[in-house]
Amino acid sequence: MPWQGNSNSLSRRSAIPLTSLDISTLAPYTQLARAAYCPPSRIKNWGCGQACNAIPGFQPTIMGGDGGAVQYYFVGYWPSQNSVVVAHQGTDPFNAFAVLTDANLFLRSPSQALFPGLPSDISVHGGFLDQHEITATVIMAEVKRLLATKLSNKVILVGHSMGGALAHLDALSIRLQMPLVQLKVVTYGLPRVGNPAYAQYFDLMVPDAVRINNQRDVIPIIPGRSLGFQHTHGEIHLTTATQAVACSGTDNAVDAQCTIPTVPNIFVGNVLDHLGPYLGIPIGTIYCY
Repeated sequence: MPWQGNSNSLSRRSAIPLTSLDISTLAPYTQLARAAYCPPSRIKNWGCGQACNAIPGFQPTIMGGDGGAVQYYFVGYWPSQNSVVVAHQGTDPFNAFAVLTDANLFLRSPSQALFPGLPSDISVHGGFLDQHEITATVIMAEVKRLLATKLSNKVILVGHSMGGALAHLDALSIRLQMPLVQLKVVTYGLPRVGNPAYAQYFDLMVPDAVRINNQRDVIPIIPGRSLGFQHTHGEIHLTTATQAVACSGTDNAVDAQCTIPTVPNIFVGNVLDHLGPYLGIPIGTIYCY
């Protein structure tokens, strides 16, 4: 299936329409990303409303964050998929501290302690690195514990907005520390995370990754490529409320159905599209019910 992150399958065409089956299989990951906006008190017993109800049987094991200085997050076990799940809250536009964190966009090298063996030419958004460093150690420890106790070898990472960037960084850190683990990454409204060297390396190390953009959302086009940033592969662009295409390459600026031609600059975008709905499912703090 083209949206599963196999860039080779997309090499002959710029954009491939997704089938209704492709679209329906994305819904559980969207609900997990939606659940990440709910406070830990509601995640603890998996009582976060519609998002939690959509994933029956999910077993959250650790959760944290305050929704501001530290984005909400949770780790748990998804029995039907025999997978460990890591989910991060994204940027809450109503929380000034989180917005300012996003503004810290200077590129810098990640820590070798969290990313052992990472090539020295790789640089990442400084604000995302700061947030990742706060939770990386505790999340990594819980992932390792769950993989061992549940006899699993699969980790699914999801997130919206900055939460997607944190999911990317968690995935790369896990890959470098546990190279045999199967990783799947699904993000929504993902901003650019790092430089071209980062994008190329991530694509090599985490091939099963998709980033879903909703219509005229402006967040996926920032930080700008002129600032030294580049997207990873796996773009899925929701062209309407019910239709989507899988776009080849990284920053696909060629096909009119992909994000960059649709939103060439922030002045023609719609920030409300950042909240979705993502094929019928909205994501954000106000949708935790």
